[in-house]
Amino acid sequence: MPVIRVARVMQISARLADEGIPDSFWRSLRYFSIYRLVVAAVFLITFLISGGKMNLASQSPTLFLWTDSAYLVISFAFLLTLQHFERAFNLQLSIQVACDVAFLAVLMYASGGARSGVAFMLVVVVAGAGLVGQGRLTLFYAALATLAVLIEQTVRSLSFNAEADDFFRTGLTSIGFFATAIIARLLARRVVANENLARQRGVELADQVRINRQVIQDMEDGVLVVDATGQVCLHNPQAEALLAIEAPTGNQLADYSPLLSEHLHRRQAAGETTDVLTLPTGKSLLVRLLPPEESGNTLIYLQDLGRIQAQAQQIKLAALGRLTANIAHEIRNPLAAISNAGELLADEQRADTRARLVRIIGDNSNRLNRLVGEVLELGRRDRAQLENVNLTIFLKQFIEEYSLHDPAIGARIHTSIDKDVIVCFDRAHLYRVLENLVTNALRYASAEVGAVRIDVLTVTPERLELHIIDDGPGIAEADRGKVFEPFFTTRGSGTGLGLYIARELCDANGARLDLVDDCSGAHFRVIAKGGACPPSLIAGTGTP
Repeated sequence: MPVIRVARVMQISARLADEGIPDSFWRSLRYFSIYRLVVAAVFLITFLISGGKMNLASQSPTLFLWTDSAYLVISFAFLLTLQHFERAFNLQLSIQVACDVAFLAVLMYASGGARSGVAFMLVVVVAGAGLVGQGRLTLFYAALATLAVLIEQTVRSLSFNAEADDFFRTGLTSIGFFATAIIARLLARRVVANENLARQRGVELADQVRINRQVIQDMEDGVLVVDATGQVCLHNPQAEALLAIEAPTGNQLADYSPLLSEHLHRRQAAGETTDVLTLPTGKSLLVRLLPPEESGNTLIYLQDLGRIQAQAQQIKLAALGRLTANIAHEIRNPLAAISNAGELLADEQRADTRARLVRIIGDNSNRLNRLVGEVLELGRRDRAQLENVNLTIFLKQFIEEYSLHDPAIGARIHTSIDKDVIVCFDRAHLYRVLENLVTNALRYASAEVGAVRIDVLTVTPERLELHIIDDGPGIAEADRGKVFEPFFTTRGSGTGLGLYIARELCDANGARLDLVDDCSGAHFRVIAKGGACPPSLIAGTGTP
């Protein structure tokens, strides 16, 4: 009973140890067994053809024949065992290597010793065992081969009075066994590491491919991948829907859409392009072509232009709805004040009270008129008439006009600008932007000379910056993210549209208005296009 228990424990341990053996190890061991079978067969065929007269069996042909025949049978048995029994990997490898060493040592003895060249077959066995086994047993296999050649040389010396030089040759061969074993082990470890890395990368790549395929399948845009011959390698269902085809008759792009195929051949050499393509059905598609690189594949994106325009229209309607709601809210308070004042004015007989009520009506009417004017100005933001504006002359005229009602304002504004600085901007829009920014700056700045600064910096020939800085208390941290929102104001009489309109006008001219947080006061920056405007924009053919 104890023997049976020990056997079962050994069997379970071997099974648990083999669970961590990758399939590549068993495959390598199978190749090693095939190599052994081929070597034994080549030895036998060579012996039969030469009739034992070659160097292989020079000392004992009979011993060589029977040993090689047994080696061939054992090799075949090892191969059959691996086909039906993948258990105890290290045990099977050790038994096979031990048999290799024993049979090759006997064959070497029958062939005349190390001079026959059979010893080099032991080097191959040690190297193969090191690559297949990939463990510390590699050194054991080298020691086993060394012991075998030493025994063979000792027996030869006792039987045939071998020369002393043969022991030196055997020693060198033994050193070669250990060197080969160490090198094979290091190479095997590196191969295993690379194999594991490749397997991991393969899993990650397969997962990424699966995710990409699913994303492409679920995209709202059509996607086609076309190779250099015009064959469609990949497409998603949305591409078929946009091209209005149920099932293509072939794999060529012309089978999907002759018009798209012609467009691809016409624009392929132009690099990445985006064009509008009108199909025979009347549907307009936005086609984006990504030129091929090393793979030679062209990526085609298809978008429904009607859907894009509908989405843009929905965004505009949503923005218009929010703006309308804010306008209604801003109009309600002045109207209520006017209505109340009008009702009280009808019954009021005192002159001073009537004058105060009339003033309330006038102030709120002016507020409503100012609000309507700013909203109308906001509606004209898209009609930008770009021109080349000389900022030196423009700022001088702006300050002169702004100082007509209060000459002291001119001293409070300080400008810093190089000569002949040109900006591409709508003159009226630029005046309105500066008017809003300078008005806010003067409202909160001190009365000192140079309390408000207008600095013009030329960053690059194509970019310049206008900085409007005041020495006031600045903008509260809680309000910095809201200053450009429509109808946000900290003044009771303000409409809250000044900075919002200024930013919108900058956007209409291809510029950008930012709030800079780098000083104690308020600091606004306008980033605009420097230099002369392109002739097409000056001619009114488009806006930036």
